[in-house]
Order: sequence, then structure tokens, then C-alpha cells
Amino acid sequence: MALRVWASQTATSLGIGCRRPLRSLGFPAVPFSRGFSEVIEGLKYADSHEWVKSDGTVGITHHAQDHLGDVVFVDLPEVGAAVSKGSSFGAVESVKATSDIIAPVSGEVVETNTKLTETPALINGSPYEEGWLIKVRIQDPSEMDTLMNAEKYKHFCEEEDASH
Repeated sequence: MALRVWASQTATSLGIGCRRPLRSLGFPAVPFSRGFSEVIEGLKYADSHEWVKSDGTVGITHHAQDHLGDVVFVDLPEVGAAVSKGSSFGAVESVKATSDIIAPVSGEVVETNTKLTETPALINGSPYEEGWLIKVRIQDPSEMDTLMNAEKYKHFCEEEDASH
């Protein structure tokens, strides 16, 4: 995973985008789908492009980080802070824009990903593993039922992109 993040950062600093045809560099052609291959089964998704695991781990989706571009800064709440479903709890700043992070569930922050302070690009390289944002003690587990499963989220993203 560290190699993937390093490669992403190096490519960015050299001005090589991930959508550049790599055939010229000797790599085989790989069909590129705008991040939909990285919708993970077993997670729940908000229409604001955050994901949550049943254990309360929260992050932004591959689709979201793809649209944001290279993440350069992350603002997260302190441990012990309360987050409310549908309300902003932090921000992600990229080379393109700054976006609020919206809580997909309500609860108390029990852990933040301190690695993101030094390496915010983990969100780009590994949005579902190394790039998670916070862990929440979920206040009302039934809030998970209001979120989309992987199939519905993939369809949601396809429709959203088609309308732009």
C-alpha cells in the first residue's frame, strides 16, 4: 500500500496523471471506469459520498476522491466530539477544491486517522483501507439502514455523473 501511495505522489509531482495512457510506458491497456470498480460490498454509502463500516469506521469513497483530485489537507474532529448524521464534521482540501465531510451516522468520535496529518494522499491511494477518516461509536444503528448498499451507490454515481 505504501508503494501505491508513493507512486501516486511521485506521478503527481512529475505531472503524470493516472488517466494518461500507460501503453507508451510499456504497460498493458486497462479499461478505466471512473472508480466504480472500487465500490466495496459490505459498506454503507451516503449520497454525499462517504462510506461507513458496521464498526463505525468512516471515510470518503473512491468516487469522491477521484472527483476531488490530489488531497493535500484533511481537517478532522477531536476524539470525543459528537457527529450528527447529515452534518459536517470536517473538510478535505484538494488541489481542486475544499469539500465538507458529512457524517453518514450519528455518534461519538472514538478515533481519528492521525496518519492523514502527515500523508493526506492516503485518501487517494487507499480510500477504504489506509485512508479512513474517523471511527465513531454509532449512537443509533438503525441509521445504517437509511444508507445505500454497494449496488445502489454504484447506480447513484452513474446517474450523478451522467447528469453532469
